[in-house]
Amino acid sequence: MKGIVFTELIEMVENDLGIEIADRMIVGADLENDGAYTAVGTYDHGQLIQLVLSLSAETNVPVPELVRSFGVHLLGRFHALYPQFFAASKSTFDFLPLVESYIHVEVRKLYPDAELPSFDCSMDGQTLVMTYRSKRPFADLAEGLIQATAEHYGDHVEIARENLGAKDGTEAEFRITPIAC
Repeated sequence: MKGIVFTELIEMVENDLGIEIADRMIVGADLENDGAYTAVGTYDHGQLIQLVLSLSAETNVPVPELVRSFGVHLLGRFHALYPQFFAASKSTFDFLPLVESYIHVEVRKLYPDAELPSFDCSMDGQTLVMTYRSKRPFADLAEGLIQATAEHYGDHVEIARENLGAKDGTEAEFRITPIAC
């Protein structure tokens, strides 16, 4: 997993909860690298899980809620760092299908060793059906990213999630439906 995910988690915790909580999260995770990450490095996703478990123990916030919140944060950071990925889209329904067909293609050009999840998209009437598959159990992160995408574009949507397969967060189907206001 690319280091930017780790550095952004630590930055989010520092900004939202304080440096002391971030330090306690890192110490509590008992990481072999003591929480030293670079944005371009590659690290085992298990360390991210250890960090989130430690943060949950520190804050008494359930892990899924923390990971979804992190997804919301991460989308904001991706927009700040890579605005070109967002510029051509006018809505959630324009943007989300581009994750696999455009954004991940560009990421693989920069980081050929990146192990990215896959997102298959199709339309069912007005509902965008997005299927997440990964070796890693981060469907909650994907859900937070989807939620933040809708917020970014100002779209009012309902996001329905169904865990697939082993139901361990490695596969999920998201049905994103516009809501009339």
